[in-house]
Order: sequence, then C-alpha cells, then structure tokens
Amino acid sequence: MSIIAGYMVPHPPIIVEEVGHGEEQKISKTLESYRAVAAEIADLEPETIVVTTPHSIMYSDYNHISPGPGAYGSMAQFRAPEVHVDVEYDQDMVNAICDMAERAGLRAGTLGEKDPNLDHATIVPLYFVNKAYKAAGKEPNYKLVRIGLSGQPLLDQYALGVLIKNVSASLGRKVVFIASGDLSHYLKEDGPYGFHKEGPVYDEKIMKTMGSGSFGELLTYDPGLLEAAGECGHRSFTIMAGAFDGTDVKVKEYSHEDTFGVGYGICSFKPTGDDSSRNFGEQYVRNHDKYLAERKANEDAYVSLARRAIEEYVTNNQKINVPSGLPEEMTQKRAGTFVSLHIQGELRGCIGTTGPVRSNIAEEIIENAISAATRDPRFEEVTPAELHYLEYSVDVLGETEPVESKEDLDVKKYGVIVTEGGRRGLLLPNLDGVSDVDQQIAIAKRKAGIKPEEEVSLERFQVVRHY
Repeated sequence: MSIIAGYMVPHPPIIVEEVGHGEEQKISKTLESYRAVAAEIADLEPETIVVTTPHSIMYSDYNHISPGPGAYGSMAQFRAPEVHVDVEYDQDMVNAICDMAERAGLRAGTLGEKDPNLDHATIVPLYFVNKAYKAAGKEPNYKLVRIGLSGQPLLDQYALGVLIKNVSASLGRKVVFIASGDLSHYLKEDGPYGFHKEGPVYDEKIMKTMGSGSFGELLTYDPGLLEAAGECGHRSFTIMAGAFDGTDVKVKEYSHEDTFGVGYGICSFKPTGDDSSRNFGEQYVRNHDKYLAERKANEDAYVSLARRAIEEYVTNNQKINVPSGLPEEMTQKRAGTFVSLHIQGELRGCIGTTGPVRSNIAEEIIENAISAATRDPRFEEVTPAELHYLEYSVDVLGETEPVESKEDLDVKKYGVIVTEGGRRGLLLPNLDGVSDVDQQIAIAKRKAGIKPEEEVSLERFQVVRHY
C-alpha cells in the first residue's frame, strides 16, 4: 500500500463546537466539508494518518517529526479542556522516514523539541476524524505521524513528501495524508489580522492550484506573495503534493470561505494510478537548473566576484585577492555593500556594511560575501553541495540622509536605518514581502532590538542592486 488519500484542511479552533458555541455555523460550508472528509477517512480506515502541521515546532532548516510512543492534546487554551485527543505514534514509520531522510540528505527527523503536547492544527482535524469513527460505530485505531514545517526551500518540502510516499510503500502501510493549513490571514479589514491586497490574490490562486491538482505550481509561488499574504499552510500542502509525485489524482474541491478574514479551503485527493508526467519535483529541478545557468551566464562583475569569493572559501577555506580586470569603480571607489544569498527563493544568508570599512568596493564585496555564506547567525554555513543552487545579489549603498518622518520614505526606492540610542537597524529597499513603509520600519526595529512603540530617528538611502 501507499498513500490512499490526501486532504487539504484548515484548523480554525472556532469550528470545534465546544469552542465555537454556535459561532461555527458562520462557516457552515467549511463545517459541512470537514464532516464529509472526516467520514471519508473513517470509511477508509487507514492504518496510519500523516499530519503536516504549521503549529508544531518549526525550524528554519529542519522538518521536525514528533518522537516517542504517543502524545496528548486538548483545546484547553481555547476554553474547551473537555475536547482532547490521545494518539499513538507510528514509531516504525517515523524511524523509517528518519533513516531514509538521512540517506537522502534531507534535513528532517526527531532531533530537537520533545514536547508531547499536540497543537491545535493537529487536534482540529483529528477531532473531526475521531467523531466520524464514533458515528460509524468504530474505534479510531489508526496511528499518527506528525510532521512540522520548516523554512527550507519548497522543493525540499516536496522531496520530503516523496520520501513519505516511498516509506509508506516500503512498509506496506495504508496511509491517509492530512495537510493542515489555513490560507491567507489578511483577507478583511475587520478581520483579526487586517487586510493585505495579496491576501485574496493568494487565496484565489491556491484554490485554483489545489482544486485542479496542479501540484507543480506550488513550487513556483513567489516568496514575496507567500509572505505578504500571511499564508499558513503552503508548505503543508507542498509536502502532501510530494506524496503524490508521479501519481494521477482525482480531485474534489469542497469549499472555500473567508468569513472571519482568514481563508479556509478543503479539498480531497484520491490516487487513480501512476502518471510519469506528474513528476513535478524532477521537472522543477530541470527548469531551475536552466534558470541558474542563464542567470550565471548573465551576471555582472559585482555578482561574479561575490560568487568567486564564496566558492573559493567554502570549497578551499581560502579568501581570494581582488582580481585584475574589474571595472574601475569597483577598485577605485568605496561604499557599503550587502551580499544576499537565496536558494529557490528562500533567503540563505545576507550580510553587509552600512558604510565603507575597506579600501574599495571589491574588497567590501569579498568580505561580505564570505560573511553571508559563513557568518550569518540565522543560518548554518553554506555547504559545498549548496553552491550550485545559490542565487546572488549585491547591493551597493549610496549615502545615507536623515529624514523627518516616514512620509519621506518609499519602500521600493529607499532603504531605511532606524536608530534609538546605541541600537541601529537597517533594511534594504524593494524586498520580497515588504509592501509598505510601516512594515519596513517595524522589521528594521525588530532587527535592532527596538520595541515597536519606541520612537526612533530615521535615515534613508538608495542602492544599486546587481543580480
């Protein structure tokens, strides 16, 4: 056996009647859909249910799989302690996933967090599933595999799904996959999170993607759209999509609602046979390799220098000297620079200087490139295996100038520096997911350890960005 069905479901606590106390009827389409898919799952009687959840522990570079013999969770934090779920983990399947992930070089496993408590993104779907079992006169005797999301590239999330499919088949498991995740959190001005114009754009797009089973599209979403839309479940859906790699699926779209300003979408996916045209991971890799080759062929001297500096340092632990033949402005002028690294749209490192600290721009780039690859505290050091996939950009900063108010800023045109006492934070202009000045200032404050309510002085600067 392998994956016998997959489900995309949301997890609003209010949909649990003991929490909603009647408010759940305001999302009646979602409620009816949830009951329908739960009844399907109970009828299928899976041996194992795999749940991917955005509300388990989430690491930037590691998908955490819940360890141990089992877990417990309740809706006590939502004033419904009587709603609780006890589960037994499928330890054999967890161990097999961990072993296969290690052999494949995927960053996933049981290291890290050991908290046995289930999160609400796991409890809500299992609440409905368990009720459906009881309604059918059956005991919910499935085992669970609970997997958290990570900040790794979407392709790595998809590859984890492929691995889960292979493990399910190798163990002969009858597995149902539940991808728990809400859609955009920014759909209405009067919603709990407010409105971003990207919110409804994402909801419409993701429902078309999932409603048509066009899983390859999941890998190509703009990271800026995902960030600005405040999506919750995209990585969860992507892992599930990988579990159907090379498989034709029958799709049923049940519902989509945004009553409370958050998107709730429900779809089911049933395998109907092998389909080699749906090997979306391999297709993405081929297309992305072509894109990287074209990008490298067209990079300018600034980006080429950053690349050479990183490749030499990561491969041989050597810092290159400033090479001959560079444009005169790189060897004769001084300026602050930032070097940014991405892999498949996800940030992999970014280090820079707000003003010149070295004798020329070329030296500034070399030092900051090495630092971005090896000294960004948010990430592990870049490995030799990652060099092929790195995308580079180099920002050369202009002079800073003080401004009186945020009205003098433009998130696309100007970077910002915020200062309060000895604390100072900088954010570059025209970044994915940063759509307005208030957001730009807030992020710069956070980077500097400045509280949101604290007053700051503002400076702006322009950059020349090289790709």
